[in-house]
Amino acid sequence: MGEQMLKITKKVEYALIVLKYMGGHPFGELHSAREICDKFGIPFDTTAKVMQSMNNKGLLKSLQGIKGGYALSTDLGSINFLNLIEMIEGKIPEMFCETAKGGPCQLTESCNIITPVDQLNRKVKNFLSILTVGELLFENILESDDQTLELSNS
Repeated sequence: MGEQMLKITKKVEYALIVLKYMGGHPFGELHSAREICDKFGIPFDTTAKVMQSMNNKGLLKSLQGIKGGYALSTDLGSINFLNLIEMIEGKIPEMFCETAKGGPCQLTESCNIITPVDQLNRKVKNFLSILTVGELLFENILESDDQTLELSNS
């Protein structure tokens, strides 16, 4: 217990940097991993792997060759943040509870927060599944009452 509820990994951060950069350019415009890494000072090897993963999942498309690179192949408003995390990291783990990480919980017999933690997990996953990458990167989501209401009522 006492662990962060949701940790965004470096790989997901790099994916967001790439997508924000590409989303700020004309759709379909090619960009190299080196170009993006140099611009933002992020590590090439990891970023290139993340871009390849997004390419393999259909979020980006690639063109080989000297004038090649990657381009967005999907509207960022059509992919939710939960899908992006799962695309980069695999299935998102349950949060907060030790048993969710596959470890034995010392409090199982006397734990009084199993149900609240389960509800929190479901609400966070629900929010991440309705929040699109486009909204996250290009809109002020804190001003959106719709998502707050949807999260609190689910």
